[in-house]
Amino acid sequence: MKLLVVGLDGFEPSLVRRFAEDLPTITALMRKGRWGRLQSTLPYATFPAWSTFLTGVNPGEHGIFDFSRLRRGTYQLEFVGGAIRRRPTVARLASDAGMRVASLGFPGTYPPEPLNGVVIGGFDSPVAVSADASFVHPAPLAQSLNRRFGGWRFADFSETRTWVPGWHKRAARRLLDGVKRRTEIATWLMSREDFDLFMIHFGASDTVSHHFWAFHDETSPRRPVDYDRALDDVVRQVYVSLDTAVAELLDASGAEHVILASDHGFGGSGDKVLHLNRFLASRGWLDFVPSAGRPSAMGLATGVGLSVIPGRWQERIWRRAHRHAERAEASRRFRGIDFSTTRAYSEELAYHPCIRLNVAGRDPEGVVDPSLIDGLTTEIITAIERDLRDPWTGRPAVTKVWRRGDLYSGGAVDDAPELMLDMAFDSGYSYNCLPSDGPGPAWRRLGTGELLGRKGAGMNGTHRRDGFWLAVGPGVASRRKRVRMIDMAPSVMSALGLAQPEWFEGASQISATSVTQCAAECDKPHGVDAWQGYDERQRAVIEERLRKLGYI
Repeated sequence: MKLLVVGLDGFEPSLVRRFAEDLPTITALMRKGRWGRLQSTLPYATFPAWSTFLTGVNPGEHGIFDFSRLRRGTYQLEFVGGAIRRRPTVARLASDAGMRVASLGFPGTYPPEPLNGVVIGGFDSPVAVSADASFVHPAPLAQSLNRRFGGWRFADFSETRTWVPGWHKRAARRLLDGVKRRTEIATWLMSREDFDLFMIHFGASDTVSHHFWAFHDETSPRRPVDYDRALDDVVRQVYVSLDTAVAELLDASGAEHVILASDHGFGGSGDKVLHLNRFLASRGWLDFVPSAGRPSAMGLATGVGLSVIPGRWQERIWRRAHRHAERAEASRRFRGIDFSTTRAYSEELAYHPCIRLNVAGRDPEGVVDPSLIDGLTTEIITAIERDLRDPWTGRPAVTKVWRRGDLYSGGAVDDAPELMLDMAFDSGYSYNCLPSDGPGPAWRRLGTGELLGRKGAGMNGTHRRDGFWLAVGPGVASRRKRVRMIDMAPSVMSALGLAQPEWFEGASQISATSVTQCAAECDKPHGVDAWQGYDERQRAVIEERLRKLGYI
């Protein structure tokens, strides 16, 4: 059975309803199949969510919680992705079962696996104007992509330079061009051969929502007073372009089954800022060094690089000094913290609010006795849920604080932060969790020049936990249903007629009566992969890509 899987990053269910008349292909599929909200992982962020989509297990089992993680025994970061994934993807399982597969652009899939088919790694791949052999399988395909299409491109513009005049107009044009180019590449590949499983990821719906939500949403607290009103329609234009892409992919693939899914949804960001480390400091759990608040030489150099140096030169600089990126990101997250006396701290990530403990015997300057961990976490949870309140409304800023053991299961749980925060919303808008950089008030409001935001400094559109999913084909009942991200991999396997591996945690949304007998190869055991890690060259190209996107 042929299956087409289309990943629509950050595709928001409420916008599907709002733009329904302009999305004829997706609307028609909804009438024929099963669809609804898709509950993402916690955090509802790109890397853990798509990794769960691909593997059918929670982040504690596949091992990816973010695009980076603490290097064990240090306060330094290392970038992660496909090389450390602890469970195989559905593309791997289908390939092992003798099927012909294509997997194009899914986040967390670099370096590319040598599957029976075509693989293009995701956005943790090298920064390049066109795809090179380092993230394309088979490698010679990269030359054909360059020659015919100018390569496989990501959002080939810096998301940290949004203040530059005309940036939004140029970004809108490139987003629309990017959707068209990916569709052309996919249909060209389909014309060359038949695939049993064809998977393609589009990131434009995520990027446009991050940077254009304030234009699209008339009630947004981040909406500028004076701007080009043509920007109001860019979000809708990207959604329409994706609907057109789905139509073209359907025509070219001849697929019997179709699955559309997003890793999370989207909504607006408010103008209120929470500095979580300052809150922890106010409770005596964190101390800042005396010099905190004054930018370091590394911080100044990084800031200048992101603000002044053109993107094409940033790429060359980071290629030559790739280890600087990990150090710079660690410096940004932990700047000003005195670890010698700090018991709890946050990385202050807007998309991944969490708290780590500084444990003696595990962390370089750890001060928390392991026997006191449970008591300290209970103390922090109680204080946050009771006392961390919006000072303007008095309402709680956090809905729930999770212990990692209550949220995750599996062999990688210890890589997660001790506590995960599920943030509340302020009249439907999210709070901005931004770096403290030193002592000061835990809360503030954005200044006029900060309203539109940029990567790393609070964007005007932010993630929501519920994304969108849709399945059409034999064995799919036509009805609306809310499901979980871990249900997607089992659904892919059912659509392919393959048995469910015993480690899958979700349930297929495609009836078992529609599947054929599993090929013998898919029953063979797939244990948890040993740690692989990246070599020096792979780490360099990952850092380059993340820098260009504004993640570091």
